[in-house]
Amino acid sequence: MTRFTVNDRPVQYRMDPATPLLWALRDASNLTGTKYGCGTGDCGACTVDIDGEAVRACQVSIAQAEGRFVTTIEALSPDRGHPVQQAFAAENVSQCGYCIPGMVMAASVLLRRNDDPSDEEIDAAITNICRCGIYPRLRGAIRRAGRIMRGEEQVAAAPPPGITPEEAARAVPALRKP
Repeated sequence: MTRFTVNDRPVQYRMDPATPLLWALRDASNLTGTKYGCGTGDCGACTVDIDGEAVRACQVSIAQAEGRFVTTIEALSPDRGHPVQQAFAAENVSQCGYCIPGMVMAASVLLRRNDDPSDEEIDAAITNICRCGIYPRLRGAIRRAGRIMRGEEQVAAAPPPGITPEEAARAVPALRKP
């Protein structure tokens, strides 16, 4: 049995220890904000925060996560109040939105270390691929999130998801606890 912490909650997975973290999060824990993109670690759609590092969840086994702290997009801010989420909404970064959770997670890790990164530092830290081409807005949003974190700027709150987990479980039977 593999044990580690996901979103501040201890978890135990009775799965093959070689199972990619991505599939444990999505299939066993129903944390579907972490997306499957390429499966090779190139696209970054599956980026999560493991012990303060932006990590591609498709490239880490649950055995490698043993004893570590994993944070997914779901725990970054349930009400979309995190500065990165606020800035992404304010800068209209999202297009199709598929890559956005991974980009938000990578950006949050970057800004935790450096709340005023240069374009070069942003480009080096955010290697995620977006087929919609949001890169110019992405840099602007990351710089704006840094200003929000430093207290230099405020933005109107992005709207909350509009549905509580409990309401979602009533609407989608697969989300109900057994």
